[in-house]
Amino acid sequence: MTRHFLRDDDLSQAEQSAILDIADQMKADRWGTKPLAGPQSVAVIFDKSSTRTRVSFHVGISDLGGSPLIISTANSQLGGKETPSDTARVLERMVSAIVWRTYGQAGLEEMAADTTVPVVNALSDDFHPCQLLADLLTIREHRGTLAGQTVAFIGDGASNMAQSYLLAGATAGMHVRVAAPAEFSPSPQVVTDAEHRSAETGGSVLVVTDPVAAVAGADVVVTDTWVSMGKESEKQSRLDTFSGYRVDDALMAHAADDAVFMHCLPADRGYEVTAEVIDGPRSIIWDEAENRLHAQKALLAWLLAANGANGANGANGANGANSANAANAATAAATA
Repeated sequence: MTRHFLRDDDLSQAEQSAILDIADQMKADRWGTKPLAGPQSVAVIFDKSSTRTRVSFHVGISDLGGSPLIISTANSQLGGKETPSDTARVLERMVSAIVWRTYGQAGLEEMAADTTVPVVNALSDDFHPCQLLADLLTIREHRGTLAGQTVAFIGDGASNMAQSYLLAGATAGMHVRVAAPAEFSPSPQVVTDAEHRSAETGGSVLVVTDPVAAVAGADVVVTDTWVSMGKESEKQSRLDTFSGYRVDDALMAHAADDAVFMHCLPADRGYEVTAEVIDGPRSIIWDEAENRLHAQKALLAWLLAANGANGANGANGANGANSANAANAATAAATA
């Protein structure tokens, strides 16, 4: 069965840790491994505008020796006549992996259903798992470990970032707290899935409406824009609803003394976070942004190894290795 990365809990705790270990190695020796040498091509499809995702995947694929094929759905059949599954069946004969930044999660699931090359969720309305790998890498760099850390997400609990924090944090054995207005709570199913994963890893999940309760003693405080792409018509109502969820110095005072602040960017200073916090000494947002590059390179290397990809395209060797061997193979490649 082909391994994909569509949501954060597609990885076990051990697999997530292995990918972060590979990312550490790739960050220390950026051009030391070339699993896409040939070069093999990776299709990177965009339904939405992008800065960090576009640059980090383009540069990262090139770093790995590959050729990034950037596709806008506005200029392709995927945006009109062709279904995700048909697009995938065409692309899998030409590329080694497919990365898609899109809207609905269902399209990603359809694309991955019968595809012989790995499909990566570069962002959907429900999840942002590549960002979370970068965030976890950054937290581990600054805090030394993930398991046992307490992370508080403040703002839109139904956002892709909040839901990915629940799943990825639970997978890492973290204590994840989400503070959001009741009408912007995370999906109950996502909360349930995160609770099940926490039971396996020793983490925990808490959803509250009080931001102070979420931040109290937290090691990491996270927020995201209140007005995501596609929500512009709701801007004023959202600003009114979330006004009590701004991360400022007063809220950060409730966190641990050595707590760090994170934001996936772009940020609206003065709305979800004050300039004093995001540009202050606790902020680690620039490390977080850079780590998109290293985490995604590690993910691609791991997925290619997990699927036994070789030669001109992934279909030649799909399903050739199990996930444990994949972690070992990718780590060996990263440290070679």
